[in-house]
Amino acid sequence: MNTERVVRIVAGIFVLVSVLLGAPASPVFVSGWFLAFTLFVGFNLLQSGFSCFCPLENVLVRMGVPDVRTCRK
Repeated sequence: MNTERVVRIVAGIFVLVSVLLGAPASPVFVSGWFLAFTLFVGFNLLQSGFSCFCPLENVLVRMGVPDVRTCRK
């Protein structure tokens, strides 16, 4: 598994959990403020698509996860 796949998996998990905790119709609703975290994850994915800067990817590389380098720097 490489950094790109791990970033996608973690982002997907964060979005699903934050929607479950933030949607009023959810059986595990805690607070609507969890939807702000969903916006943060979406914004980070969007900016990393344009700038090729992803904080999680940097952490994963330092932890030794293989990097694919799909962005040219």
